[in-house]
Amino acid sequence: MERISRRALVLGGAGAVALGTAGALTWDKGSRLWWRLPGVDKQRTEGEVDYPGAKWVPASAANLRTADRPDDYAVDRIVIHVTQSNFATAVKVFRDPLHAAAAHYVVRAGDGHITQMVRELDVAFQAGNRAYNERSIGIEHEGFVDKPQDFTAAMYESSARLSADICARYDFPVDRTHIVGHVEVPGTDHTDPGPHWDWDRYMDLVARSRKNVPGARHRKAVE
Repeated sequence: MERISRRALVLGGAGAVALGTAGALTWDKGSRLWWRLPGVDKQRTEGEVDYPGAKWVPASAANLRTADRPDDYAVDRIVIHVTQSNFATAVKVFRDPLHAAAAHYVVRAGDGHITQMVRELDVAFQAGNRAYNERSIGIEHEGFVDKPQDFTAAMYESSARLSADICARYDFPVDRTHIVGHVEVPGTDHTDPGPHWDWDRYMDLVARSRKNVPGARHRKAVE
């Protein structure tokens, strides 16, 4: 049902909004799209990223829901994922409209490079739980859950700096209530990041990085 608002909503002239299938789009979903009406467009600039140093590679629009977070949905979670693939494959499938999923960020194992694929404003279909999708930012990590060697120092450190930056901008604590694994999302059937993800190491790195990040909320996106 997450994808209805992208596929079923048709913007018409003179401010008219037509539903592709009567009753298919709930008021909740429709009300989140008020800014798409003529005259109140939410301004976006192609290539903007929310985290300095990230490279922008857009996910398919079918794998996310356009939103205006945190004004419409408060952000107070980070969901940690593992791709179960190499980096290039993860990026490729998130650009495929038939994949029906994407994360906000993908972190490369070898050097910690970060690609942003969904704006933090928007709801990525990444957690398998609508409420968590709406409230969280998803970070994918290149590798396989059964290969501890995939979780490199460069990956941990780069991802931790990203998580610390997100925690600072949205003003939520660095703890295991607010930074969770995909396996911990209610209703999910995923097991990532798996038993080899070093949570103690990761959370320590996030806490250390957080001390160096000013608490400027909702920093303007950078190009």
